[in-house]
Amino acid sequence: MAATLIDGKKVAAQIREEIKAEVAQLRENGIVPKLAVVLAGDDPASVVYARSKEKSCGNVGIEFELFTLPGTAAEEELLALIDRLNKDESVHGIMIELPLPKHMSKQRVLEAVLPVKDVDGVHPINRGYILSGGDGLFPATPQSCIEIMLRSGIELKGKNAVIVGRGETVGKPLVFMLLNQNATVTVCHTKTADLGYHTRQADVLIAAVGRAKMIKADMIKPGAVVVDAGINQLENGICGDVDFENAKEVAGAISPVPGGVGSLTTVLIQKNVLKAIKLQQKK
Repeated sequence: MAATLIDGKKVAAQIREEIKAEVAQLRENGIVPKLAVVLAGDDPASVVYARSKEKSCGNVGIEFELFTLPGTAAEEELLALIDRLNKDESVHGIMIELPLPKHMSKQRVLEAVLPVKDVDGVHPINRGYILSGGDGLFPATPQSCIEIMLRSGIELKGKNAVIVGRGETVGKPLVFMLLNQNATVTVCHTKTADLGYHTRQADVLIAAVGRAKMIKADMIKPGAVVVDAGINQLENGICGDVDFENAKEVAGAISPVPGGVGSLTTVLIQKNVLKAIKLQQKK
């Protein structure tokens, strides 16, 4: 029997309605949530992402402003802009579009954003909050993996969760987010011996490795939950890290690509803007 489809678009729509209601309440109280996105250079994908965020923010009532610098701008110029946005009380969230021009230090630039405005959840202080279970801003994609399961009625407490991938963006933050849900966590990666042995132990299998269709049906325990956080561009379109068509015949529930985890990332950045307002009010 084919797996139950974990519908990311449906979950995203639920969260979007919650955000709209919260934004309306904030506006009634005189607070206009605002996201500032900073783009250095003219990377085509970054421009597209920035514009899509502008449209989606408009749909929920969050103000959006895009700040652009030429690719030839000095790093100090970018840092000065970030400093200005940090001090601007009308700006509640700041995102730095990547990649940055090669002459700029990614670490230095990302660490310049105030942790309470870091809606990408990449500042070392926010990473520390993930470890400690503290109240910070966390990256959208690993949050999406958790949220898509919880809102689909999937219990994580006590489950064997296996993550394939240990990247800074998804895999590493997910370890601690799953631990905070009381799952038992195993992390696999390119140096893991007998990957299939480990993945077949998983009640919940999360693929975040960035290799198209790497997770095959015979690597999945029958009835397991499979969440695909991968996105790979092939000649015939986008696919995930899981061989979806075959895997869905083995899994109990599975998220598709597209239409799964990626559907939630923008709304969870918006949720981070609203959480940032609360964190800033505590300061």
